[in-house]
Amino acid sequence: MPRPRPLPIDPLAEAKRQWIAHGWTDAADGMTAVISVMRAQQLLLARVDTALKPFALSFARFEVLRLLAFSREGRLPLSSVVARLQVHATTVTSTAERLVRDGLVVREPHPHDGRAAMLALTDAGRDLVERATDALNAEVFARPGLSGTDTADLVAIVARLRRDAGDFTDPRPQPEPL
Repeated sequence: MPRPRPLPIDPLAEAKRQWIAHGWTDAADGMTAVISVMRAQQLLLARVDTALKPFALSFARFEVLRLLAFSREGRLPLSSVVARLQVHATTVTSTAERLVRDGLVVREPHPHDGRAAMLALTDAGRDLVERATDALNAEVFARPGLSGTDTADLVAIVARLRRDAGDFTDPRPQPEPL
């Protein structure tokens, strides 16, 4: 897909100008920040989707596989996957069903809770997620489109927003600054 030609003006700068012209000056900076983050998310997700396409993985499927691969035994309770990915249980359940169907994950009974399920990575799932991670690292994460300093600043700013929204609390002891 060819890259679209850049617009002659920044649409967000124009939106901010319009916000101010309509008397919403007190909300103009916030609107610009929110829409800027949303547009950046679209741009980055497009790059991620392109990198994952050869592996027939969505980012949601990749996240579940990567999380399982990071775990000590390659398996986690479904509830832990939901909590760590911070998505709704039905989303994880649906994603897990597709991964099971494709032979990348298996469902196992929880060893201590008869009502709960475990998700376990298969050898095929482990191989696929390692190859997909290599592609994401090479095509997206190693060069996100920002300098190292800008990347660190952005991560720190967004981390504060996430913390203040209740996404997480500051752990003790503190990890190294992002």
